[in-house]
Amino acid sequence: MGTKMEGREKWLKLIKNVRQGDRIVFDSVSRMSRDAEEGFTAYEELYHRGIDLVFLKEPHINTSVYKKAMESGIEMTGTTVDYILEGVNKYMLALAKEQIKICFEQAEKEVKDLRRRTIEGIETARLNGKQIGRAAGTKIEYESTKQKKREIYKYSSSFNGMLKDKEVIKLFGISRNSYYKYKREIKEEIGWRKCVGKEPIKLS
Repeated sequence: MGTKMEGREKWLKLIKNVRQGDRIVFDSVSRMSRDAEEGFTAYEELYHRGIDLVFLKEPHINTSVYKKAMESGIEMTGTTVDYILEGVNKYMLALAKEQIKICFEQAEKEVKDLRRRTIEGIETARLNGKQIGRAAGTKIEYESTKQKKREIYKYSSSFNGMLKDKEVIKLFGISRNSYYKYKREIKEEIGWRKCVGKEPIKLS
């Protein structure tokens, strides 16, 4: 694995311990990797180890779909037509691989675009004389934290979802302490919104 993977200790521990027949579920392909080359390499490595990969937002690249593409080649006829059929089978396999690569490339592009927009936004704010950073005594909530709360609100059976606490923790790789802290804050926000007549929490 490359340097970007090396900084993710929990992920490296997971792929080291999984065994043939195990299943890893991701909310999206970006949860597995935001680097196209390393993501596809990891995908193929886990696939060949017999690990079932499931992507909730990109089900068309689940390893079960990839496996079906690998095994559903056109049967050979034993004639010279086989040269053509072999080419068709190789093309179908290459097409399946390309779909997977495109998903990882898109995830990488989204990260780069986000970084660029963040830098541009900070620079624009600075040029307009706005304060960069938080004022003393104020609480800041990062977008990553907001996203985790949205995911908990969407998937946890305590709110709008059907998953148990331990399943949500495992699915999104959230520490147990952080998970219950976020749940408490979500409940507090829901209670506050009801008191002041605000709209429900938005997930988009």
